[in-house]
Amino acid sequence: MNGIIVLDKPEGFTSFDAVAVVRKLTGERKIGHTGTLDPMATGVLPILLGRAAKALSFLPDTDKCYEAGFRFGVLTDTEDVTGNTVCEDAEKIEITEEKVKSALENFTGSIMQIPPMYSAVSVNGQRLYDLARKGIEIEREARGIFVSELILLSFNSEKNEGKLRITCSKGTYVRTLIKDIAISLGFCGGIMTSLRRVTACGFNESDAVTLDELKKLKEENSIERVIRPTEKLFSEYISVKVSEMQEKRFKNGGELSLTRLKMPRIRLMQDMVVNVYGEKYIGLGKIDLETESLKVLKLLDLD
Repeated sequence: MNGIIVLDKPEGFTSFDAVAVVRKLTGERKIGHTGTLDPMATGVLPILLGRAAKALSFLPDTDKCYEAGFRFGVLTDTEDVTGNTVCEDAEKIEITEEKVKSALENFTGSIMQIPPMYSAVSVNGQRLYDLARKGIEIEREARGIFVSELILLSFNSEKNEGKLRITCSKGTYVRTLIKDIAISLGFCGGIMTSLRRVTACGFNESDAVTLDELKKLKEENSIERVIRPTEKLFSEYISVKVSEMQEKRFKNGGELSLTRLKMPRIRLMQDMVVNVYGEKYIGLGKIDLETESLKVLKLLDLD
């Protein structure tokens, strides 16, 4: 099988667990996923099968969108509801929905974020979560992230709980974002109580299938119905159509002259990535303005 299954990952499964189940159901050995979700998280997890797995290292850095539950006034070592309590406000802080919305404005756009200790970030060759499990905390450097959307979906002022919708760049830790927002409002901290990824890699919830649905399709011998073509991962790139002779040359690693290609009339940039189509999808090419040619980046239709 070749292509993408957009899985609605269930709570309690690691991304590795989910991939293992899909591997068993599809019988496909070459398989990978496009971004780790913690066990407590649910939602969109694109899984790449067969030749599509070769595209993993070429995926564009698209934003992801989440819906996250939160609680202000408490902090855990993991910054979510699964951790051990580190601090808790002795007295309840009274806060309005309007004040929370106002605070969110300071956490949109380009901001700096210190990754949590319970994360896969590597420092001096060691994963932070390995150190955290040993009770070791080290200084971490803040990293730049981009939050394009931060919306308060609901807020209960009696419990200081609610839900956020967050659209953000790769590498953003939603639980850390919640903690930082809580501290800015005068709380000792805040925790993430739930997390659902609603969009990733251009796919959304309506594209996703559950493991139960996938198992039923397996019984009906019709899993192919939900396998999406590899090129869907690169829908943001422009497309180039090549002739039969050009396709043969390109598949053999040869460069193609830009002046001989059927391309949209747009401004080309050095190293711009494009989708290349012949009779069917071929793969990815890269623009080289110095040589005025299209070079092979990755062939994705070959075994």
